[in-house]
Amino acid sequence: MQRASSRTVTVDLTHGDSYFGRLGPFETAPGWWSSVDGVVDRATELAGVPVLVTRLLEAHSDDPGHGGLVRYHAEALRRPTSLAPRPVDAGTAALLAPAPGRAAWADPAGLRAALAWGEDRLAGLGRPATGAARQIRTWNLSGLFRFPTATGTGTATATDAWLKTTNPRFNAPEGEAIALLGAHDPALVPTVLAADPAEGRLLLDHIPGEDCWTPDAGTVADVVPRFVAAQAALAGRPDALAALRDRTPAVLHTRFTALLDRLPAETDLTAEERDRLAGLAAALPALLDRLAACGLPETLLHGDFHPGNWRTGEAGLTVVDYADACLGHPALDGLRPRAYLTPEAWRHHAGVWAAAWRRHVPGSEPERALALAEPLHHVSYALRYQEFLDHIEPSERPYHEGDPAAELRAALACVPGTGHTTGAHT
Repeated sequence: MQRASSRTVTVDLTHGDSYFGRLGPFETAPGWWSSVDGVVDRATELAGVPVLVTRLLEAHSDDPGHGGLVRYHAEALRRPTSLAPRPVDAGTAALLAPAPGRAAWADPAGLRAALAWGEDRLAGLGRPATGAARQIRTWNLSGLFRFPTATGTGTATATDAWLKTTNPRFNAPEGEAIALLGAHDPALVPTVLAADPAEGRLLLDHIPGEDCWTPDAGTVADVVPRFVAAQAALAGRPDALAALRDRTPAVLHTRFTALLDRLPAETDLTAEERDRLAGLAAALPALLDRLAACGLPETLLHGDFHPGNWRTGEAGLTVVDYADACLGHPALDGLRPRAYLTPEAWRHHAGVWAAAWRRHVPGSEPERALALAEPLHHVSYALRYQEFLDHIEPSERPYHEGDPAAELRAALACVPGTGHTTGAHT
């Protein structure tokens, strides 16, 4: 699908209990709805005081999640002096009202609390913030803020830090996953400056470089064997993995079976598609037995191991974003980059991944595991997207509304007799 070519934005502005009307409409870079740095800049200019976006109120686009007409709620960090408070109409009041599932950082008080936590931790580390945090991203899955900081060494050098907020109800404690992998390969993971798992807050050192959305062969040959080596090492430490969210194949099968009862109300899947999914659920135990026979161990999964989460720079290559980390089958991580790679690049990645696992588990069959795991891969993402939908507020549902059905259709396409086969039945 071609991405939307524009994003037209309006912002409903508040400060505490006062409502100051709408700012805009104005144009920003098309971008994902969750990318709000440009929105913040323009809203701050129009309001005359610093402004931060709390959340999406409503959006309309032919490309869900991207471009179109987008409306946000923003909180002024100081009372605007150039704007007058005004009454709130009933429709806006309903959008601004409390709602179940609202993320902590999508509420003005929670947003301020998260930023205060980040500033306090940075001060305690001896590298206080030298300016206001810049808001980069906010949506139901996370908030991302960049702090300019002093190093605390007495030099003129400044190093940025990143505050990430996530929802602990359905996201992993990222600092713990990073620590497990970092014990094996410290350079593979970001540096954690502070963490508050109960509140879903993480403070990270800045990683200079670029995200590897289109990785070359050398990047794949670097990151994939290193990540596999860490996973293989952790597979031998079941005690260290015990606290991870369990998304092993058997658990995914159980959750998938439970999801089937919800499909008529939750998705636009046809009766025929639902019948075929029931057949897939019935066939999964035998497929999972064949997958287990491939010999790869259950271990820590990144959970979203696509190349956009690989970051490369002068210091080397780092894997970021562990909100989806869990205990599971490594073939699910191995398959994740496929949707982001050309067929040629995917064949190279799959070969590097399989060779790395054979080195660590002689006699295993990683290529066969990739083929067998493909339906499970899509089932796992259908369950993950449904998990998002079950825990977020109504105005945020457009981000993920059709995703479970899309992944379940992709799972059906992987099994014999449905058109596209991948060897998953071997």
